[in-house]
Amino acid sequence: MSQVFISYARSTEAIAKAVGDRLREAGYKVWRDDELPAHRSYSDVIEERLREAKAVVVLWSAEAIRSQWVRAEADVAREAGTLVQMSVDGVTPPIPFNQIQCADVNGWSGDTNHPGWGKVADSVASLVGAQQNVDEAPREASAPSGLTICVLPFVNMSGDGDQEYFSDGITEDVITDLSKVSALEVVARNTAFAYKGQVVDIKKVARELGLSHVIEGSVRKAGGRVRITAQLIDGGNGKHLWADRYDRELDDIFAIQDEISKAIVAALKVTLLPKEKKAIEHRGTTNSDAYNLYLMARQNWINANGLDQRPVEIAERICGQAVAIDPEYARAWGLMALARARLRVTYDKDYDVEQAAEKALTIDPENVEALCARAMMLGARGQHAEAWPFLNRALENDPESFEVHKEVARAAFQEGNIDKAIEHFEKTMRLLSTDYHGAGMLMTCYKAKKDPDNAKRVAQIVVDRCEKIFAKDPVNGPAFGMGVGALSVMGDLDRAQEWLDRALLVDPDNLHMRYNLACTLACEMEDKDKAIEVLEPFFAKIGYEMLHHSEADPDMDPIRDDPRYQEMYKAALKRTDASRAAS
Repeated sequence: MSQVFISYARSTEAIAKAVGDRLREAGYKVWRDDELPAHRSYSDVIEERLREAKAVVVLWSAEAIRSQWVRAEADVAREAGTLVQMSVDGVTPPIPFNQIQCADVNGWSGDTNHPGWGKVADSVASLVGAQQNVDEAPREASAPSGLTICVLPFVNMSGDGDQEYFSDGITEDVITDLSKVSALEVVARNTAFAYKGQVVDIKKVARELGLSHVIEGSVRKAGGRVRITAQLIDGGNGKHLWADRYDRELDDIFAIQDEISKAIVAALKVTLLPKEKKAIEHRGTTNSDAYNLYLMARQNWINANGLDQRPVEIAERICGQAVAIDPEYARAWGLMALARARLRVTYDKDYDVEQAAEKALTIDPENVEALCARAMMLGARGQHAEAWPFLNRALENDPESFEVHKEVARAAFQEGNIDKAIEHFEKTMRLLSTDYHGAGMLMTCYKAKKDPDNAKRVAQIVVDRCEKIFAKDPVNGPAFGMGVGALSVMGDLDRAQEWLDRALLVDPDNLHMRYNLACTLACEMEDKDKAIEVLEPFFAKIGYEMLHHSEADPDMDPIRDDPRYQEMYKAALKRTDASRAAS
């Protein structure tokens, strides 16, 4: 059980981390929302941790005052008598919290000698009680109550960067397997993958995330063989509780995964329920070649960010190879259906979506990718009410699926339900650290809500993620398209113009990119003529879903009444109506 809960707005995350570090160093068990378990509902975990805490430290800032989440958490703490307040930027807490003492830590950088921090530490000590000696040295052997685990990304030792998809896929499957064990709380993929490529201090990671145990490993794949090493480490003292190496034929990959998961569970002295054992052993295919192809396809799908046509087409094609090897592989059929749906409704390509979705759902009625594909196709036909049962079913089947939350957010946005879109785009942003598109859509939602602080917060995330994309793919048009908008929201118009010019030079035929560039030109850059010019190829080729998206997009409002826009829009509507009628 956590003793201290930290409530804060996202712009003060660095300060919240410092608060958590100082309190953990003092021996407290601390929780904040960067360590949500992968298999639990966001709101359920927040409420559970909030109500069990003996002290709730609220970091008031200009953004926090506007945050409904921070206010709600502060109110629960006020009612429970567990509230500890600190002002991190000099603001006064809002009514009624301004009637309660608030420590001024404006400019605090983590120094425990700061007078404001002394007040916070004293208040926490008073609330947590005499059972906690706050003057003791940091306790290396201390571990959180319960079993909270992080599976760090397995290191690709193959000597080939193109094999990264395989080591990432193995990591994700271990996370998924352990998440099926009810006695364990497993840190979400996004949190774990934040440590990818880093040399980490296991005990430090455990303190940062409030972990009892950490799992790390490596993968070497060459030809028809695979070598996997894995270690289970005590987060408190850094000692290895279990370790093993598996050097086998690639065909044994599923047996290796089963053995790793079961060995970890056994080392933790957890007894698997029969249904949990069955769930871990279920892989969807017994063919290692089909599995390898699926992992490759999924990596391409993730890289596409929902915008880049090339990797979506590659993912669809590779899934076709996977199901040719194993026609009963539901995961490959489901991903194929989702890729086909995206190509059909966004790029107006002629793919049989229903055939792939039907096959996936016949094999596995809970396949969320196939459910999302069906919902996408219904939305493309204007049958939005009929699409929601599929989305709700997918959300129920896998509440931690990036794909599901993104499709739910997209559907809500197109219906004008901005609050619901924000909820689910925020979730997608947390679930996948490379997703700049969902983050860009979230930025648009905050702009629509007239919330510039949150729009700028998310814009910085978009720029950071796009820059990481450019390090690997310097001509990625969709990333330029979204990044230009983010830079403009941040007020960096010179750099935005530079990215815009480069985007049209390196990827002029990318329709998604053109649309996002036009949004920025129409809004932040206020160049309506250029926006219309950039949109011409978009309206000439785009599918119905993106046309429908443009109808709901507030970024189009500055040019929506322009006769040139109206003419292009009507021609596109006529063309897509004919295409939908034919399907």
